[in-house]
Amino acid sequence: MSYLSHYSNVLLVFTSLFFSPFLSANASYSFVDIVSETTDSVVAIGLYTPLESDGNQVLGTGFVVGNGKWVITNYHVVSKILDPQIVQHYVAIHGEGRNVTAQKAEIVDIDPVHDLALLKISNELKPLKMGSETLLKPGNEIAFTGFPLGAAIGLYPATHKGLISAITPDAIPARNADQLTVSMLKRLKKPELVYQLDATAFPGNSGSPVYNIETGHLVGVINKVFVSQGKEAALSSPSGISYAIPVKHVMAILNKNDVKY
Repeated sequence: MSYLSHYSNVLLVFTSLFFSPFLSANASYSFVDIVSETTDSVVAIGLYTPLESDGNQVLGTGFVVGNGKWVITNYHVVSKILDPQIVQHYVAIHGEGRNVTAQKAEIVDIDPVHDLALLKISNELKPLKMGSETLLKPGNEIAFTGFPLGAAIGLYPATHKGLISAITPDAIPARNADQLTVSMLKRLKKPELVYQLDATAFPGNSGSPVYNIETGHLVGVINKVFVSQGKEAALSSPSGISYAIPVKHVMAILNKNDVKY
């Protein structure tokens, strides 16, 4: 055996021993890990009105972006006009169970057309990473994490997994033509495309981040579900059809406000 071949074999063995633990660690980075990391960036969006309640009324879900001091949620989650005569403000609630912290969340900008709102918080939290602006094709698996049932028994984030079933115009499908409102018809003439998901979301999931199950990067934002049997059925008999705003619209509102991500 020549000195060169012997040296190569030793180097090969050394390299294998040195890098094997690292490769094994990466290989074991599972969907469970992705969910755990993403959950750290998810908050409940609530309304704090001390004259009415000692606690916070949970309205929906949001997630942290940028430098950790910005939160994205749905516009419809924070669309209520606050009473200027009393102490009342929106809050971002972070944690699990009864071990939670709430901090004031100031509305900085809104995008009613795409049902998005940008909020500012004081204390830094872990931000979620942005995905690509390119729309994912139907068939891609996704997940979303949020607070589907609010916080009646404490704050417990829940994750649902599904897939992108279609890219469709932003109008809720109707059982009959007479269910299409004037607003919906106008949107259909100049439609914005959104993701239709084969996944069950609930009212409290409004504002939940939809993310890539392999990377945890943001794909979109849950903003509505298809209800086929009246509003009450959203909980008792969910359709399993949900909709999400593509991440490019999140990027747009962040860029507009000079938020780096």
